Amino acid sequence: MTMTYVQGFLLAVPEARKDEYRRHAAQSWTVFQKLGCLRVQENWGVDVEPGKVTSFPQAVKLEPGEAVVFAWMIWPDKATHDAAWGRIMSEPELQEAMGAEMPFDGTRMMWGGFEPIFVAGAGG
Repeated sequence: MTMTYVQGFLLAVPEARKDEYRRHAAQSWTVFQKLGCLRVQENWGVDVEPGKVTSFPQAVKLEPGEAVVFAWMIWPDKATHDAAWGRIMSEPELQEAMGAEMPFDGTRMMWGGFEPIFVAGAGG
């Protein structure tokens, strides 16, 4: 069995910039796919409440008028991810997708790499 590599992201996006963020994600996908990414999924928070100790809103220091975005990228393996990530920022298409200003505050974005330990169901 081939072990995929998952890169997960958590960020806050202004609600007024939802469509701009979606366009940014779609444009970025063309670069990620070209470099070997198998799948990207961006998820807009609709039922994300602050917790008493910790929560998604607290993790990204959510401000009024923002939504939490929980996203992930599936790579065939960590080696493919690492090779791609070394090239991603120099890709002209990604520079175009990023534009003059990102549609979110990157200082409150977090990410990490994960090795799946259980996968089931359609599209898993």
